[in-house]
Amino acid sequence: MSSLSYTLVVNSGVYGTQSSRSAYLFAQSLLKQGHTLTSVFFYQDGVYNGSALTVPANDEFDLVKAWQALALEHSVRLETCVAAALRRGVVGEGEAQQHGLAQDNLALSFEQAGLGSLAEAMLTQDRVVQF
Repeated sequence: MSSLSYTLVVNSGVYGTQSSRSAYLFAQSLLKQGHTLTSVFFYQDGVYNGSALTVPANDEFDLVKAWQALALEHSVRLETCVAAALRRGVVGEGEAQQHGLAQDNLALSFEQAGLGSLAEAMLTQDRVVQF
């Protein structure tokens, strides 16, 4: 079997549904099978996966930290849609400065990107899978 390159699109919040966790488990499975995961694009409520202010209960799986570890271990880009993120209060350092906000809250290893990044992934990756 040949190796394929993937981008995942996550549209659901970090908690409240299984979609984000399913995307994470799918990502792990891809990597174990020898495929390449180039990026994960968080769109709509999916941008909440990139919030540094998420604090799950002690007995809950910390999905934000899991995404961060996956990105570091496998050089996966974690991109939050900048427009969707700003509407939902997930703000990177550059956007905080640009809009005169006192602080940012984008988690480490996440970056903000435009829809052009997703469009490029759709043109260059073998597969784009949406959750």
